[in-house]
Amino acid sequence: MLLQSSEITESFRQNNFKNFVIQGKDQMIKDAYQCAKEYILDFMDIQTTRRNSIALLGQPGAGKTHLLTAISNHLMIDKQVSVLYFPYVEGFDDLKNDFEKLEGKMERMKKTYVLFIDDLFKPIGKNRKPRATEWQIEKIYSLVNYKYLNNLPILISSELTIDELEAIDEALGSRIYDMCKDYTVIIRGDKRTLNQRLG
Repeated sequence: MLLQSSEITESFRQNNFKNFVIQGKDQMIKDAYQCAKEYILDFMDIQTTRRNSIALLGQPGAGKTHLLTAISNHLMIDKQVSVLYFPYVEGFDDLKNDFEKLEGKMERMKKTYVLFIDDLFKPIGKNRKPRATEWQIEKIYSLVNYKYLNNLPILISSELTIDELEAIDEALGSRIYDMCKDYTVIIRGDKRTLNQRLG
């Protein structure tokens, strides 16, 4: 039941730590894997604290979504914790024209125990302009602030660093930083070694 209501796709439900390849990979990818494993080990102790969240940031194709989905699947299957998956780009595309659907979904995202926001503010084009309209920033801030005030965990993947998130909205970026401070990895470097889809 938890898996069905999570909105994680059938293929993403196959993502786990066992099928995440770290052999021969860059140290930053290994660091992200280690951070995700530590987060799972610590989760039951930290879940009700302010710093109960994780952010994997930077290079596309480095396995950020795989690792956060592995965390989600583990939490649902082994810990019976509810998770809701929200793919930032597709999620807002679906919601922007349907106000009633939006309000219901926002409420569900606030109330679900663990919220997984995938590809937050995903940049577009050569100049990597973040997809962050005032409306999107306002909605994401509302979500994150609710989680922040109620000590509810979030899992975040983004191609942007904390500094870049703060440049979009300082109050939002600083809350994400505060919640994810103990479990943040930024993957930056040569895309040919970091983007596993190019390998």
